[in-house]
Amino acid sequence: MTPPAPRRVTQRDIARLAGVSQATVSLVLNNRSDADVRIAPETRRRVLRAIDETGYVADPVARRLVSRFNRIIGVFTYEPAFPSGSRDFFHPFLLGIEEYAERVGCDLLLFTSAPVVDGRRKVFHQDNRLRLADGCILLGREIDGTELRRLNEDGFPYVAVGRRDDAGGPVPYVGADYATAVGQLVEFALARGHRRLAYLSMGLTAESSTDRQHGFARSTRAAESARQFATTGQDADLLLDNLRADRTTVALVEDFGTAVALELAARRRGLSVPGDLSIVTLGDPTVPVPSDITFTGFHIPREEMGRQAVEVLTTVVDGSATDVPQRLLPCVLVEGETLGAPDPAVDRN
Repeated sequence: MTPPAPRRVTQRDIARLAGVSQATVSLVLNNRSDADVRIAPETRRRVLRAIDETGYVADPVARRLVSRFNRIIGVFTYEPAFPSGSRDFFHPFLLGIEEYAERVGCDLLLFTSAPVVDGRRKVFHQDNRLRLADGCILLGREIDGTELRRLNEDGFPYVAVGRRDDAGGPVPYVGADYATAVGQLVEFALARGHRRLAYLSMGLTAESSTDRQHGFARSTRAAESARQFATTGQDADLLLDNLRADRTTVALVEDFGTAVALELAARRRGLSVPGDLSIVTLGDPTVPVPSDITFTGFHIPREEMGRQAVEVLTTVVDGSATDVPQRLLPCVLVEGETLGAPDPAVDRN
């Protein structure tokens, strides 16, 4: 097994070793003293000694930001980030954001003053404080296109987490390549002999859902049947009836919770997964869903999306981005145990 890469030494590490604040480390690194802050020679020597002993190298992005900006990165979540139902969705993104922000010596400012109306916030409310930050990272299952257009018009630096295309112009984003991941799963199913496939969507209009559906549609041309339908208003037993009536052998399910419920419904009827029906999931659960099954599907690189969102935002803030930066990161496929070969002996009529 390849040993893990050594963790990068950060300014926080230097501050701990030298017994000073991270702000003091930053001042020493940049050979500065604020008007109201004088750094004692012994303090400076301790910081330099810690830098020398650890081999710390300042990140070039931090070097570019330090003299021109506040080094405050805003984070705006369209849905509340802290209720238990949202925690599993936002937590990995926030971990990645925090990690890279620390690396470049920036503080995070979570915008929470926006009122929540019908479960959602708006960036532009009467008391918004966007300008306290050098730029902002936007998080949400669905992001308001009118607000993206206004951010573009105002020239305020921002990066959306997730591909966005409804701002009347290019949107800087870091997203996941859902279309490719779904296409690869379809190819696996076809290679195992499946010819009757179904895509069970959540009925959303978000780009993440659209990308998944496009990946399914363009990869199923060799299939005998490739249906798409929304699961809205149907319980697991109705969904199972629908799939069985059409002799579907593999269901690709957008919502993880629906996939778990479908597997349980099949088990209640004495059916096996994947023997009688294969089930493939198209992403991680966004709320806790207990299951002892390892579903075939893919993981979304949420932490890495958070890290790269901060990296991209710094290029927007400091002007080093030559074009509107847009990145799609590969998803991680999971072999799982819920995709098998269809059984021709099973009567599916």
